[in-house]
Amino acid sequence: MGGFGIGATEFVAMGLLPDMALDLLPGLAATSTEAANAAAGWIISAYALGVVVGAPTIAAAAARWPRKQLLLTLLAAFTLGTVASALLPTFELVVAARFVAALPHGAYFGIASLVAANLMGPGKRGRGVALVLSGLTIANVVGVPAITWLGQLAGWRIAYLAVAAIFAATFVAVLAAVPWQPGDPAATIGRELRIFTRTQAWFALGIGAIGFGGLFAVYSYVAPLATEVTGLDAALVPVVLIVIGLGMTIGNFVGGRLADWSVRRSMYLGFGIMAASLVVLALTASNPVGLITGLFLVGGSASALSPTIQMRLMDIARDSQSIAAALNHSALNIGNSLGAILGGVVIAAGLGYVAPVWVGLALTLAGTVLALASFGLDRARLRRGIPMPSVTGAMPAIGD
Repeated sequence: MGGFGIGATEFVAMGLLPDMALDLLPGLAATSTEAANAAAGWIISAYALGVVVGAPTIAAAAARWPRKQLLLTLLAAFTLGTVASALLPTFELVVAARFVAALPHGAYFGIASLVAANLMGPGKRGRGVALVLSGLTIANVVGVPAITWLGQLAGWRIAYLAVAAIFAATFVAVLAAVPWQPGDPAATIGRELRIFTRTQAWFALGIGAIGFGGLFAVYSYVAPLATEVTGLDAALVPVVLIVIGLGMTIGNFVGGRLADWSVRRSMYLGFGIMAASLVVLALTASNPVGLITGLFLVGGSASALSPTIQMRLMDIARDSQSIAAALNHSALNIGNSLGAILGGVVIAAGLGYVAPVWVGLALTLAGTVLALASFGLDRARLRRGIPMPSVTGAMPAIGD
């Protein structure tokens, strides 16, 4: 439920971006619809930047907290921040509210992933992480299209109030159902922050931040891509979002199982399919079948990478588990922000709504290069006899 609420609050802006641009930037929209849509992309970027800031800060500072107490605190913050996003009157204030509402995002997913991995037990950590993330992907099948339809019907502000109601309901559900788990009594901010001294941590963050940006270069502008390039009616945008959500949901569960098999191989496979899918989308977006097929494959392959990157960070974190689990979402939301910004740049430059797809391909290929470099460093360390502790402290096999 928490992942479902987060998926709704993060992605509903993609389908309602033209409506938000028209309401919050009426002067610019009257001059240029493309310029207004590109500027409204800052609403998406502000949320992503809030995740980047909040994830390591909250995770490091609150690592000692009992995990259920921390989850409840974060859900209360989500609820209040989303209500503010719905009620504030100006573009600048809404952007600020989206930043504040995003601060709990990474820490919530990080702590929930640790809870799930602990409950699932050895050999099933990837599936536990995927289960937590499944709420986010299911939101793209059910929640985001439904709330997008509600926003088109009643206004985007009503849509965000509906999201706030989801967070309030999740607070009650967590209070009633989630088992108590202690925090880490030995955790300190300094110990958690030691992850930033490790080269492989920076590689893993770069893989998520750059490689995953390929998805958001496309997703941020999927509404105008569908209406302006493919020629679909605006009423069909929720259907397009359902297609992406189905791909992401299937990809997430497949990615969780693949991560339990081999983090390295599953990461290479995910990036390869994602790059090919972006090429298909760029070349066939003017055709409805090409658009649907390309978006399904892009969403599925990108989502399969998420639990894999999460596992990679947890494996190289050693004793910095809380912050490592949260940092994955910082990295992915840097990708969110980067993709939205670069996609907006090429649209504002007059290159059209297909141009962000090519931007996405460039980011995906850059993420692949970082993955190759990271695992190449692992092999070099193993050849020199330097151990690489996994999250259990065991020496991982070279194929993993």
